[in-house]
Amino acid sequence: MAEIALEHISKRYGDGFEAVKDMNLDVADGEFMILVGPSGCGKSTALRMVAGLEDITSGELKIGGQVVNDKAPKDRDIAMVFQNYALYPHMTVRDNMGFALKLAKVPEAEINQKVEEAARILDLGEHLDRKPANLSGGQRQRVAMGRAIVRNPSAFLMDEPLSNLDAKLRVQMRTEISRIQQRFDTTTIYVTHDQTEALTLGDRIAVMRSGVLQQVGAPQELYNYPRNLFVAGFIGSPSMNFLPGELDGDTIKLPIGTIRIPDVIRARLDAGPGGGRNGVIVGLRPEDFEDATLIGDQSRGITFNAKIDVLESMGSEFYAYFVVESERITAAELEELARDTGAADLPTEGDGEQVVARLEAASRVRQGEEAELWFNTEHLHLFDPQSGKTLLGSPDGNGAGPGQSPGSQTAPPAAGQSAADQPGSPAAGGAEGAAGQPPR
Repeated sequence: MAEIALEHISKRYGDGFEAVKDMNLDVADGEFMILVGPSGCGKSTALRMVAGLEDITSGELKIGGQVVNDKAPKDRDIAMVFQNYALYPHMTVRDNMGFALKLAKVPEAEINQKVEEAARILDLGEHLDRKPANLSGGQRQRVAMGRAIVRNPSAFLMDEPLSNLDAKLRVQMRTEISRIQQRFDTTTIYVTHDQTEALTLGDRIAVMRSGVLQQVGAPQELYNYPRNLFVAGFIGSPSMNFLPGELDGDTIKLPIGTIRIPDVIRARLDAGPGGGRNGVIVGLRPEDFEDATLIGDQSRGITFNAKIDVLESMGSEFYAYFVVESERITAAELEELARDTGAADLPTEGDGEQVVARLEAASRVRQGEEAELWFNTEHLHLFDPQSGKTLLGSPDGNGAGPGQSPGSQTAPPAAGQSAADQPGSPAAGGAEGAAGQPPR
C-alpha cells in the first residue's frame, strides 16, 4: 500500500487547453478516494496522470513518498480497472486474471494460487475456464478486478468501472467493490460521474469542475456543508433546489414566504462572510420538505401552499414537483449543472422556478391539487449570487468554511475505515495489464 500525493499538478495540451489546473490532493495509505464531476471536468485525465498514461505538464506526483513523474506505468506498482473491462477475448478467465503475472515471469504455481484465491473472493471459481464472451457484464467486470487484485499492487485506480452495467447490477457491484477495498485495505482512487456512487463508496470525495478541484471531504460533509453552488447542486439526488432570496434583518424573503432566520443559521451566517448582504441564492434540499399534515411541531420551519404539477411514487416516498413564481436565477455553476444533466435542453413553460420535494409515503398529496407543504428552515443553504460561494461558516469552524481555498483538504479517515464506518455517513505489468442518499 502507499499514499498518493498530487502537488500542483497541471495538464496542458498542445492547443493550450488546460484539462487539470494546479491540482493538490493527498490520498492516505489505504484510503478510498472518489474523483467525481461532470463530463469533461478533468477527473479521468487526473487518474491517467497517476497511472502514467498521460504526461504531467507541471507539478509533482508522489506514490509512496517517491516522485514518479518520469516512471513508466509498469514501474509505479499500480493496478487499473477500466470502464470497458479490457479483457482478452481469446483467453479464459484464468488466463486473463493471471496474464500480468505471467509477463512478470511469476512461477506458474504461484499464479494459479493467486488467481484461484481472487476467483474465490470474487465468486468466479466456476467460471475460470470460460471465455469473456460467455460471461455477463458484471462477471466481466469482476474478472477485470481480479486481474488487478492478483498483482497485490500499492494502489487501485478505477476509471468509471460500473458505467457500462445496468442499474441493478451497478448497485450489486458497488457493494462488491466496497467490500473488496475494505478487505485488502488498498489505496484506491475511483473516478465516477455518478454522485450516488461517490456518496456510498468513498472515504472522501473530491469534486472537480472544469479542471479545478472544488471541494474535498467526507460524503456527509459535502452534502451538509457544500462550499459553493456547484458542489451543492451536484451532490444529492434529487438535486438541491435554488431560489432567489433577500436578507432583511432577521428574516429571509423567499418566493414561498418570509422565513425567520433560525439561530443555527444566524450563527453560521455571522461566522461566514454573509453578514450585511441582501440578495442571496437560497438552497433547499428536496428531503427537507414534507407534507405539512404529517408534521406535529411546525415551529422549526415554514408552511406554504403549492399546486402539485407532477407526483412520482417511489414506493417508500413521493417526489412532488411544483413551480413557484420568481425571477430566474442565472449563475454559471447552475447553468453548467443543467447542461450536464440535460435540463438545459428541456422546454420551460412560463415564469418561475421548478421545485422538487421528497415526501413520506404516508402523504395525502395528490397530483394536480393544491397542497400544504412544510420546509425545515434549519437546513437552509445561502450562497453569494456573484461568486457562487457559500455565505455560511461550518458549525465547528472547519470543513466547508468559505475562507478555505477550493483545493484545501480535511483529514482523511484512518486507513481501513470506510465511509460507512464514519458517524453520520450517508453510506452505512503496464497500466493495461496492471491495470442513496443521506438519511432524512
